[in-house]
Amino acid sequence: MSLLRYTLWRCAQAVPVLIGIITITFFLANQIPGDPVSIMLGPSPAQERVELIQAKYGLDRPLHERYLTYLQGVMVGDLGHSLYYDRPVIEMIMLRLPVTLYLTVSAFAFAIATAIPLGVISAKRRNKPTDHVARIVSLIGVSTPSFWIGLMLIIVFAFHLGWFPARGLPLPWDAPGDVRGAETQLQVIRTSLYHLIMPMIALGTLQMAQITRIERSSMVESLQGEYVKLARAYGVSETTIVRKHAFQVAQLPVITIVGLGLSTALGGSVLIETVFEIQGMGRLIITAINNLDYELIMGTTFMFGFAFVIGVIITDIAYAYIDPRVTYGDE
Repeated sequence: MSLLRYTLWRCAQAVPVLIGIITITFFLANQIPGDPVSIMLGPSPAQERVELIQAKYGLDRPLHERYLTYLQGVMVGDLGHSLYYDRPVIEMIMLRLPVTLYLTVSAFAFAIATAIPLGVISAKRRNKPTDHVARIVSLIGVSTPSFWIGLMLIIVFAFHLGWFPARGLPLPWDAPGDVRGAETQLQVIRTSLYHLIMPMIALGTLQMAQITRIERSSMVESLQGEYVKLARAYGVSETTIVRKHAFQVAQLPVITIVGLGLSTALGGSVLIETVFEIQGMGRLIITAINNLDYELIMGTTFMFGFAFVIGVIITDIAYAYIDPRVTYGDE
């Protein structure tokens, strides 16, 4: 099966998964106790006003009709209208999604840049002090909640030392007039990176620890392979063995962690954005839940599910580029 056909086949398999996400999210969201109209209008609203709001957002219609209408809208890219913001859900998502993607991708860049060298060095110096330190660091990173790391960073580096800001995350491409204290685009970029450091570390520490553990175990296994022993017998230098023979083969499990972790980290950003008061998708979904904004809850959940499915597909496709032994099966 060719790469194109395999990709199309995996995309076709993703359709029922996404429909399942939509269905489960829709019925669960509509079972949340409370009345969004009462939250919006107050505890004792006028009946006429209640009926007007319910009619405007279709809340007076039967549940199955609302589900079919919503499903039809999703098929054409319409995720509904936010009750709380009184704006289209897709518009709110497009407004907040760049912030979350900026934070998540930066956190993974930090995780990969630190984890892969740490895992390789740990494997090369197995059972030596460097290896023990790397294993302890990765164990602490896996065991520590990201929000707790964020709180500790705020207490130490923002409150006591005053090195970094504790809230907000401007984007590097924001206009200078939209960023406090910035007069040029270069100052906007510097301000953005300055705000990014602590939430990036808080979100990326868990991923860094996971990748380090997988990288180390994969490299240890790869360095014990028969082809490595043969290369050593021929007098190939250890650096060449690690770089050309062992490293590439050891990256398949790492790709799995990175591909799946990148999409699941979007969910972890909910806590980090709350801790650092970042106006991204995490804060958006928290606001939607607190105000029983059904369509905003469903829209944000759908985007998280969509990102996870895409991450899985990209991970599967990336296997063949790393290891030529991986095939896509017979036709």
